[in-house]
Amino acid sequence: MIRYSVLGAVTGLIAAATPLQAADLPVAPEPVDYLRICDAYGARFYYIPGTETCLRVRGRVRTEFRVRNFGEAQNSWGDRDTDGYQMRSRAYVYLDARTATQFGTLRAFSEIYMQQTNQRADFEIDNAFIQWGGLTMGFTNSNFDFFTGYAFDVQIESYSDQSINQVAYTYAFGDGFNATIAVEDRSNRELGIALNGSTLDYGGTRMPDIVGALGLSQAWGSAQVMGALHQVYPNAVYNGTTGSSEDELGFAVGAGVELNFGGLANGGRVALQGVYTDGASSYGSTGWISQITDAVWDGNSTETTKTWNVSGGVSLGVTDTVEVNLEGGYHTVDAGTDAYDFTQWSVTGNVVWEPYSGFIIGPELQYRDLDFNSASGLDDTYQLVGTIRMQKSF
Repeated sequence: MIRYSVLGAVTGLIAAATPLQAADLPVAPEPVDYLRICDAYGARFYYIPGTETCLRVRGRVRTEFRVRNFGEAQNSWGDRDTDGYQMRSRAYVYLDARTATQFGTLRAFSEIYMQQTNQRADFEIDNAFIQWGGLTMGFTNSNFDFFTGYAFDVQIESYSDQSINQVAYTYAFGDGFNATIAVEDRSNRELGIALNGSTLDYGGTRMPDIVGALGLSQAWGSAQVMGALHQVYPNAVYNGTTGSSEDELGFAVGAGVELNFGGLANGGRVALQGVYTDGASSYGSTGWISQITDAVWDGNSTETTKTWNVSGGVSLGVTDTVEVNLEGGYHTVDAGTDAYDFTQWSVTGNVVWEPYSGFIIGPELQYRDLDFNSASGLDDTYQLVGTIRMQKSF
């Protein structure tokens, strides 16, 4: 008993002589929240630390040398104050965030880019929308647009390719069938109303465009039928000049199909689309000239402009690294008065070389022929534009 008392006393003396500090005690390391791979939505998604939201980050750098219209007449090279060429560079950032919910996937997607064209700098949004199940709200591609081309560029277009603020609902029936109904901002679709040789702006927004589409997507390709209602709403100057306060309801209907095929090193696609518009001309083509309108005052009443539009193309994967694309379109315009009637056809071809995954380079040449009604006072003409592009996606 005496021995244990002595040992206890000695131990106490040692502890008093050399007190332990908190810093001398072993400390458990802080838990590290490592990035986890999320494979629920495809490659390159990961969980945002501390959440159940999956995120994918992507980017792209694009640079181009663009030769603007050097065609027969009214060309960029003939106007001393107009740029004959453009050197353009873009930097893209893509963010795609997705969360599983009991009502379906909750997705937020944004696509933004900064651009330098010659001396002019721009900042643009290509996409900014939220999806929850079948509901989409935000800025993204119009639900009317189906075939949007195989071309690089937008110097000449033969189809509608618009990003628009919208609220849309898509219902998937199964087996690749789906239906969409959408309310889309009218502002991007306003081509003006002609009055006494001038084209006047629209008035303020009142009624958005109503768009509906039925689609099918399967292994062989895809198809779509679509329609839209568009309010022709002249501004106060137009109404004050004509004495007409009545607005018109324009519309557009269309259908398209794209087929996949083999027989080449990397397969191919072929597409065909037709669109008719009445008072809603931009649904036929985004790349119209200034001659096109949604309506014309003929001296007695407001006449809506009618257009027929056919476009299509073929994309050929001739080797594992080389793709050849050809597309074109034909449009005829009946504006209710001869001075605004015209037809146009266009063709675009390019060759795309992809020596490394995500890196492409190649040239493109575009041609457009314009045939105006003699009452317009304009000479028939053609346009030529060219582009050389280099692009890296990552």
